[in-house]
Amino acid sequence: MNKPLIFLFLLCSGITVCASAQIKNISENNENREFDPATLLWYDSPAKEWEEALPVGNGRLGAMVFGKYDEERIQLNEDTYWTGGPYSTVVEGGAEFLPQIQKHVFDGEPIKAHKLFGRHLMGYPVEQQKYQSLANLILFFENHSEISEYKRWLDLNTGITGVEYTIDGVTYGREVLSSAPEQVILVHITTSKPGSLSFKAQLRGVRNAAHSNYATDYFSMDEIDEDGLMLNGKSADYLGIEGKLRYKAQLKAYSEGGTIRTEDDYLIVENANAVTMCIAAATNFINYKNVSADQNKRVADALEAIKGKTFDEMATASVLDYQKYFKRVSLELPVSKNSYLPTDKRMAAIKTDTDASLASLCYNFARYVLISSSRPGTQPANLQGIWNEYMNPPWDSKYTTNINTEMNYWPAESGNLAELVEPLTKMVTELSDQGAQVAKEHYGAGGWVFHQNTDLWRVAAPMDGPCWGTFTVGGAWLTNQLYDHYLYTQDKEYLQELYPVMKGAVQFFMDFLIKDPQGKYLVTNPSTSPENPPKGPGYEYFYDEVTGMYYFATICYGSSIDIQILTDLFEYYIESSKILGLDDEFAKKVAEARQKLSPPKIGKDGTLQEWTEDYAQLEDKHRHFSHMYGLYPGNVISAKRTPQYIDACKAVLEQRGDGGTGFSRGWKMALWARLYDGNRANTVFKGYIREQCYPQLFAKCGTPLQIDGTMGVAAGITEMLVQSHEGAIDLLPALPDEWNEGHFDGVCVRGGFELDMSWKDKSITELEIISKAGTICRINNGVNLKVTKDGEKVKIKTNKDGSVEFKTVKGEVYQLTQK
Repeated sequence: MNKPLIFLFLLCSGITVCASAQIKNISENNENREFDPATLLWYDSPAKEWEEALPVGNGRLGAMVFGKYDEERIQLNEDTYWTGGPYSTVVEGGAEFLPQIQKHVFDGEPIKAHKLFGRHLMGYPVEQQKYQSLANLILFFENHSEISEYKRWLDLNTGITGVEYTIDGVTYGREVLSSAPEQVILVHITTSKPGSLSFKAQLRGVRNAAHSNYATDYFSMDEIDEDGLMLNGKSADYLGIEGKLRYKAQLKAYSEGGTIRTEDDYLIVENANAVTMCIAAATNFINYKNVSADQNKRVADALEAIKGKTFDEMATASVLDYQKYFKRVSLELPVSKNSYLPTDKRMAAIKTDTDASLASLCYNFARYVLISSSRPGTQPANLQGIWNEYMNPPWDSKYTTNINTEMNYWPAESGNLAELVEPLTKMVTELSDQGAQVAKEHYGAGGWVFHQNTDLWRVAAPMDGPCWGTFTVGGAWLTNQLYDHYLYTQDKEYLQELYPVMKGAVQFFMDFLIKDPQGKYLVTNPSTSPENPPKGPGYEYFYDEVTGMYYFATICYGSSIDIQILTDLFEYYIESSKILGLDDEFAKKVAEARQKLSPPKIGKDGTLQEWTEDYAQLEDKHRHFSHMYGLYPGNVISAKRTPQYIDACKAVLEQRGDGGTGFSRGWKMALWARLYDGNRANTVFKGYIREQCYPQLFAKCGTPLQIDGTMGVAAGITEMLVQSHEGAIDLLPALPDEWNEGHFDGVCVRGGFELDMSWKDKSITELEIISKAGTICRINNGVNLKVTKDGEKVKIKTNKDGSVEFKTVKGEVYQLTQK
């Protein structure tokens, strides 16, 4: 269709009021305010580097779009393209050395324990595999250097990114989307003047040329027919693991008017009115044990399925599929004049001017990222979601589970995206496979255990080195997070599926826990507090034979995070056993062990202790808040239930300050929210925007792009507006002064409830609750609320703590108003 904007079609179809139709006349002078600043990212210049590009994704296929006008780059990813192939890191017989390691730790000889752990309990290979960049689509436009009226955007309402500019009175437009229904990436290019669109395209592979020993990832670039390009390749061998993945990416182009042909590995379009390019990609990956799929057939089937479909039809299907997730929730906060600035300039302006709606945009972007990088049947979102341009990405773009992977999913349940947790659930279940082997061979224990990192192949043994590898509670933390899915949904069938995984995690620690030197408490040993080195006797920098460099020891016993995670895990297991009527005798033993876990401690400096021993820390501004797990995301420390620890929690936050990496700031926002200090959480948020956030709202981890902070910030925003972790719903528990009015519709809380709420002058004005599970609904500070259903008054009970509760019926809607 000969239109510069696909969104005009969508607008006329009634699907949505979309960004490009609204952005057409927007300029920096803000004379036209016709778009929603909570759902539109826009810019007046192209991305200068990959970290500024705009993402699209369907859970499996991702693209980063630069929006250039002379030589455009669209960088492509497929979520199963990793180095290596199925492998194991289990080392037999390590358990023999565990008692000596534990003795060294208890005797105050951490370096001896570190070395022994490094020799006998580390997984092998010591490192893991890498997530890879698939390809780059390069578009070459001649005479597109002198342009005007440039705009690029990402519309969070549709999941489509676009660019538009003018040359000599002719408007050129491009839209890019990743379709989940069609499983292809679509690039649609238009012009306002018939016959004026000419360009060349090349589909380029990527190779790990930085390290010759990795460069076994060969590929070939070819034309196919007169209207297509294809790329065939293999994964790299790495760490002695053969690259067994085979991949294919294929582009097929459709031209409206003009001519289209191929020459060598170029696609050449001349004098067209519009062009649509469809990109399909796949690997031979089936699961972590099986790589016997036919990538050629997968790609051929995808392209065959879209034969005869117009771009309009495919775009419409993609938008409708995306919106069934995105439209569930709406967050609006006060808008200011700066809210309509280009997003990068808007971010800079927050230093001096109020723009509460920017928090809404960050929240909505996080939900967009999760929808785009985690769908049922795909891989879970990794450190970078699904977007990665490097063959040697930072931290291998893996699944880091001492905070990052968990944080990626923090806003999923409350953000009404429960289905998108399925890839994480599947990964944890798969991890219990090698996890059971590691438990037996490395620790002489039953059940299963997983540490701080894994990859596509679901290896579970300690990796990188003892500084990180002694984190034995990675699997336990993930299991706790999956139990949260039950708390939000009350889905007993899901709990039944999760139960064996949970029981296996508990079984390991029932075998692994050991009495502390005083014989008073049960503790983990070895242990660590990610990734912070303690400052105490025996802890010093030394030359580590595992990493081959000077580093520090972190090995200890009974770190605070371990005990807090296990306190939650054991409680969740006991409750699950009761709900399902299973394993009563074992559950009683678990309850007895839970009572023997060490409680939180306050150090001599007034801060919450990070270790069992009252150690100081070598890095006093450390980015992790591991010992604060119990406050958030855990449920061990509470301003209401355990007020004796709250000043110590605040002391930790004050001591470490409001700075840090992106994920650290997202965590701080949630922690301050749990302490009911919304203004402080908002201060942390503004610092994040200024210092640890890329222009398209991806988080930084210092410098590398990651999604964890993006998601952590969204979770923090939610905690500021509604909490539900203590058996009741807290409304506006940490509302900043700048967010004095707004609405939050579709947000979910534990107990199986969905809320639509509005507030003004920091007080709730409207509240509607949908009961999804028919449980009792409790609301804190609700004595002045009246509850009705279908206009009829609902009986409520007032509790001693000022909360109110009322019975609900599954599927019914309840209105709450001030008396």
